[in-house]
Amino acid sequence: MVQHVVTFGEIMMRLSTPGFARFSQATNLNITYGGGEANVAISLAYFNIPAAHVTRFPANDLGQAATALLRQHQVTTDHIIYGGDRLGLYFLETGAAARPSRVIYDRADSAFAELEPGMLNWEEILQNARWFHWTGITPAISEGAAQSCLEAVQVANKLGITVSADINYRKNLWQYGKKAYEVMPELVAGCDLIVSSIGDAADILQIKPAAEAADPFVSVGQQIMQQYPRIKKIVNTNRGSISASHNTLAGMMWNGQQLLQTPTHDMVPIVDRIGGGDAFMAGLIYGLLTYQNDQQALDFAVAASALKHTIEGDANLVTVAEVEPVMQGDSSGRLKR
Repeated sequence: MVQHVVTFGEIMMRLSTPGFARFSQATNLNITYGGGEANVAISLAYFNIPAAHVTRFPANDLGQAATALLRQHQVTTDHIIYGGDRLGLYFLETGAAARPSRVIYDRADSAFAELEPGMLNWEEILQNARWFHWTGITPAISEGAAQSCLEAVQVANKLGITVSADINYRKNLWQYGKKAYEVMPELVAGCDLIVSSIGDAADILQIKPAAEAADPFVSVGQQIMQQYPRIKKIVNTNRGSISASHNTLAGMMWNGQQLLQTPTHDMVPIVDRIGGGDAFMAGLIYGLLTYQNDQQALDFAVAASALKHTIEGDANLVTVAEVEPVMQGDSSGRLKR
């Protein structure tokens, strides 16, 4: 089933130390580009789902380089706009064993943060779309980015487009005078599907599990659906951290009728865990567009995320043919000839 998915959000230059070097050891840094929503678009392109990413880059060589990366991975860039002075940066030091990875952000006053309402023609952008995806990072960056995101959600709702969001709460990003619980509910109300933890629901939607709840996630899901009746599915992952090099991962979904859960994937050794949630989201979108039921979609999403942990860089550069064996329980990693 061919669908056109549009994602919206900031892309930053990622500067990572070689191998497992610490910042204090590094004499050079490896460059790539990534952002949560763009990672979803790239992954979908590898699943043969036509995807477009919408963002704002500075009109300089770095903006062109980031655009070129998207094109390299078959993501449509026709609706990217250019302006502003700088591309956001983040620095990554990859951890191992008992030493965790570390990220330092340098994204203030980026071209994306200076977005203003009306800069993007959402009627034109979403004209042929079937799915629109955003994350809670976008409205946290600036008031203009939040308003632009709301414009997109409202147009998508008007056009009958499925809207999904990973509403992840990043406390340190909300610096422009608004709290997440003041901005996010209006955006969430326009969603058909959200990724939310119990903590995200409390911080963003001020919804907590009922004291007598048999399952806290189900309790939160029921309350969210009652307050936001457009939402039909609430999903999340459950990560176990044995060490920086060894995690476990499982997925869950409340679809209004039953709680679905996946087998737990054992991920060791981890090559790069950045973008694991985005890989999950892309897998879920693919699964819901392709498979016959929610359980298969959820199983595919978690298998895709597990594979992402073996891929260096922000995006999940794997195909459906690689994900499906893992989804079916084959994690042997046997040589393919």
